[in-house]
Amino acid sequence: MSETTFPLQHAPAAPAPIPLREILPWAIFGGLMLLLALYFVGAEQGATALVPGMYVHEFVHDGRHLLGFPCH
Repeated sequence: MSETTFPLQHAPAAPAPIPLREILPWAIFGGLMLLLALYFVGAEQGATALVPGMYVHEFVHDGRHLLGFPCH
């Protein structure tokens, strides 16, 4: 039984870094979406409500308790 040797393959080149000007808009967008989600989970009720009624409060009620926000 003969062993076959394979030629050495070069490792792929490291990926090129992504310029900051391409990442920054997505980072800002993601941060704004996280702040909006935090608002709706943590503060959307009562005097600070943007949406009338209790629909948003009831939708995020369990998540609010899971994250430790008091609501009642």
